[in-house]
Amino acid sequence: MSDELMSREIRLAARPVGEPTAEIFELAETRVPQPAEGQIVVRNTWMSVDPYMREWMREDVEYARPYELGAPLLGSAVGEVVASRSAAVPVGATVTHFLGWREYALLDAAEATVVDTSLAPAEVYLGPLGTTGLTAYATLTRIAPVREGDVVWVSAAAGAVGSIAGQVARKLGAARVIGSAGGPEKAEKLVTTFGFDAGLDHRAGPIAKQLAEAAPGGIDVYVDNVGGDHLRAAIAALRERGRIGMVGAISAYNATEPVPGPDNLFRLASKNATLGGIYIPGHLDLFPEWIERGAAWIADGSLRYEQTVVDGLERAPEAFLGVLRGANTGKMLVRLG
Repeated sequence: MSDELMSREIRLAARPVGEPTAEIFELAETRVPQPAEGQIVVRNTWMSVDPYMREWMREDVEYARPYELGAPLLGSAVGEVVASRSAAVPVGATVTHFLGWREYALLDAAEATVVDTSLAPAEVYLGPLGTTGLTAYATLTRIAPVREGDVVWVSAAAGAVGSIAGQVARKLGAARVIGSAGGPEKAEKLVTTFGFDAGLDHRAGPIAKQLAEAAPGGIDVYVDNVGGDHLRAAIAALRERGRIGMVGAISAYNATEPVPGPDNLFRLASKNATLGGIYIPGHLDLFPEWIERGAAWIADGSLRYEQTVVDGLERAPEAFLGVLRGANTGKMLVRLG
């Protein structure tokens, strides 16, 4: 990189109150310095927008460092190394990293992961072969492990994590897999595209009633991406020694007041059931295992995925707001450049 590059980036201009709007984002331009020893510069080609980012916009988020006002946002991205002062990560390598929301990223080479694009296209490492897929796999093998013959329910099942989780549950031995999503088209796609046994439309009526009809004998495992009434319904439907993996709670992300927990939480005790949360940085040791298994399933066509793609960095806020409204099927991605 003979000359300094100019890079556009999206910054957080204000913290949202309730549902975010486009006005909280700012598009800016900045210079990218030359890399120091051990650093690389990446031209981002794809970036991810995810529901957790809404939580990170809160100043009082407890489990992570909140986004800084006036600074570019953070998130997963993949791209090509265009300058390097690291022997381990040469120019031309394709890498994933966490400095998304910008066109060029300067970072320590140790913070980047070289990916094999002969196994799958680069953008797949932001979805099925990224932390999205790993979240589904770790939840169903560690937090709420699936056993042969289980009945499994996945909420937000047409989304990035949910669509993979339903398929992984089947591969791990589930006898019946139920998914729920917003709208009849998504509910149908759960069955026709992702291989669920039943697709519930949570907009069509009370989710507890629909779940009781789809699983009259109860469920063994619930993958929770929604919280709220979905979590309450799952607790009620759990069988003896049932397991819940708490991945997300998108129903509460825009709340302006404290959100009450389900009023039937103690029923977990009488069922000898468990509820465990997952924060994926604590499970990165599973990545090699997941890449090996997930890439093989993608290659043989037995693990299906979809992407919703928005073009242009300037449209990243639009893509993010769309995720919070459920506008995506599968992984929501922004294609850069």
